[in-house]
Amino acid sequence: MPKPNPQISDSELLLAARDLRVKCIEMIAKAGNGHPGGSLSLADLVTALYFKVLKHDPKNPTWKERDRFILSKGHGVPAVYAAMAMTGYFPESDLADFRQVGSPLQGHPDRHRLPGI
Repeated sequence: MPKPNPQISDSELLLAARDLRVKCIEMIAKAGNGHPGGSLSLADLVTALYFKVLKHDPKNPTWKERDRFILSKGHGVPAVYAAMAMTGYFPESDLADFRQVGSPLQGHPDRHRLPGI
C-alpha cells in the first residue's frame, strides 16, 4: 500500500518544484496556449502534495484508499500533469502532448480521460 514520503528532504522538494515549474512552462510554450500564472502559483503546493503528503499509487490510479486532490482552478492543471508525470503516472515525454487533439492532457482536467485525475 503506497504511503506519503515524509523522508524527502526540503532541498529535494525545492528541486522537484523547480523542475515542475520548468515542465509547466515547456508544456504551455509548446502548446502555444495556456495559463502559466495558474500553474506556477500551484507549483510548491502540488509538489509537496504529490511528493510528500498524498497517499497515491501511480501504478494503480483508481486505488480506492488513495487520497484525492481536487483542483478548483482548471488553468493550473499543467502543474498537476507535471507532478503526475514526475511521480510515474505516465512518461514525462507525454507532457509534450498538452492541449493536443486526442491527448488526455487537456487544458482542463478530465478524470475520464486521464487515470489519476
